Amino acid sequence: MLKFFIMEAQSKNMELTEQKNEKIRLSGLDKNALEDLMETLGEKKFRAGQVFSWLYVKNAKTFDEMSDIKKDLREKLKEIAIITDVKIKTKQISTDGTLKYLLEYKDGNTAECVLMRFDNRANLTACVSSQIGCAMGCKFCATGQRGIIRNLEPYEILEQILTIQRDTGLKVTNVVFMGQGEPFNNYENMMKAIGLINTCLTIGIRRITVSTCGIVPKIYDISNEELVPTLAISLHAPNSELRAQIMPVEKRYNILELKKALQRYSEKTGKRVTLEYVLIGKLNDTKEVNGILLQSPLPEHLDINQAFKAISYRKDVDGFTPSSIGKLVMGVDTFISCTPYGVMKMFEEYNIDLTGKNVVILGRSNIVGKPLIHCCLNRNATVTTCHSKTQNI
Repeated sequence: MLKFFIMEAQSKNMELTEQKNEKIRLSGLDKNALEDLMETLGEKKFRAGQVFSWLYVKNAKTFDEMSDIKKDLREKLKEIAIITDVKIKTKQISTDGTLKYLLEYKDGNTAECVLMRFDNRANLTACVSSQIGCAMGCKFCATGQRGIIRNLEPYEILEQILTIQRDTGLKVTNVVFMGQGEPFNNYENMMKAIGLINTCLTIGIRRITVSTCGIVPKIYDISNEELVPTLAISLHAPNSELRAQIMPVEKRYNILELKKALQRYSEKTGKRVTLEYVLIGKLNDTKEVNGILLQSPLPEHLDINQAFKAISYRKDVDGFTPSSIGKLVMGVDTFISCTPYGVMKMFEEYNIDLTGKNVVILGRSNIVGKPLIHCCLNRNATVTTCHSKTQNI
């Protein structure tokens, strides 16, 4: 028994020693925390600003890169601190320039993040994970089948963006919480990470989007935050019955509750909501399903600054079938980004009345754009045209 207590005491002492010798991780520290660190080291506060710049603006990988910081301070930092404890485990490069990273955290767990580029534009979007695994169990999601392992800490979310910037030398301009996990199930850490992204990386809140499967109470909560990101909702079905088959969350927070929460969010914040619709053949992407969507009642008046309805049209086994229409069920504006002739055929087939509705049409070609404009005008719609999705979304 005495031997057991001695061994236990030795083990605890070893743990305390390890904790005492553990280096400070600088990634994730804001300017105030860095100022406290500099004060502890007997340095002036302005040094914190220098370190902050090297961490979050210049994306330094080592202390030796911090050339405007005096050498003895750099040596001190090497002794007591590390820049990050996150490692790139794998990196994949797509033919379109998209980069996907699998990051390994200190405890050995991994999560993915992605850098997305669009049409050679200056905007660079980082897609980040909020959890390792996910508890929501959506049938079409591989992460959901894995189950939840743990929440990511605020710095671990921020570090996904920093890792991308250090690796590529590029500046991320937009962030979407659309990676692994349900962000609203890690609400406090997500909001702290958004604060760090906003202040440390100077990414405006209008450029931050959070995707959720529809945790209704948290939609109300986020509407009242000081920093309110844009919301994206995983809809994926036109009604509660079908949605419950593929998304267990529907049984807890149904589509009608979700609609009310989104209306409140839009009224409170003045922000649009993006509705996401994954196409699953012969389930939520059939002529019958889309017919339900199209026959849903439209509101009589909508502000173009509210959410939008996406309509696409493509040829499949059922002929021309309107796909990814889910926005109509939420009662929002009409937004068309698709094949114009397919849309006109859809309007005819379903006898869609657009009286009092605003239709936003994306397109660069007058040849295909003009017939669609005339079609919408003939159905008593107000038409807005633009050349780039970013002009209106």
